[in-house]
Amino acid sequence: MAQEKITQTAGHVQLGDFAPKFAELNDDVLFGEVWNRKGLSPHDRSMITVATLIGKGIVDSSLTHHLQFAKSNGVTRTEISELLTHIAFYAGWPNAWAAFRMAKDVWAEDVSADDNGKAAFQKEMIFPIGEPNTAFAKYFIGNSYLARVSTEQVSFSNVTFEPRCRNNWHIHHATKGGGQMLVCVAGRGWYQEEGKPAVEMRPGDVIHIPANVKHWHGAAADSWFAHLAFEIPGENTSNEWLEPVTDEAYDKLGK
Repeated sequence: MAQEKITQTAGHVQLGDFAPKFAELNDDVLFGEVWNRKGLSPHDRSMITVATLIGKGIVDSSLTHHLQFAKSNGVTRTEISELLTHIAFYAGWPNAWAAFRMAKDVWAEDVSADDNGKAAFQKEMIFPIGEPNTAFAKYFIGNSYLARVSTEQVSFSNVTFEPRCRNNWHIHHATKGGGQMLVCVAGRGWYQEEGKPAVEMRPGDVIHIPANVKHWHGAAADSWFAHLAFEIPGENTSNEWLEPVTDEAYDKLGK
């Protein structure tokens, strides 16, 4: 099936009287010819354009336009999340954060209804909730979800907890290096090391977990919670899962 021809009139509408040649180049050449060339789909051209703009530090209204254009060209919420996560390492973390804020608004309605507030929570963050974390379910109280964000260069995942969900006490063993880093991206949760008070986590908070330290983390009682989990490279690394965090201990934290 032939793709629908892309047309643009913004240049003529906004600058036709003031700069007619620029309007012609923008509408008739850039969009009329380049965007309609064979070889790349509008979907792929949108991905390339968004990445280029962010790489140049352009995170103003023109990026919002191209994010909206990308969505209309079939770029999904998951794809834009993966694109922005990937180029953050090349274009700069602040540029990626600025783009994420815009993308959240553009893709805000792409959420289907479900129960227990899961769909509403997905609207709060650009990273996907992912699939049920069945492989590690026996080490969690409540339901958790796992979304692999990157498997190249730096491997990390987004882990989502429903309210009251938490993992068991556990230890990231290593003889050198190792440990884990958590970056809270949405909701509210808790992190606790053995023998220390629990620490509340909110979006933007970063937790550095040393190797060989017993700890747990999970959602607050009244909130969904999600964090990115980065495994720190080390020697002779392994994870040891221990006893659950009891309801009695958890309830002492409050909501």
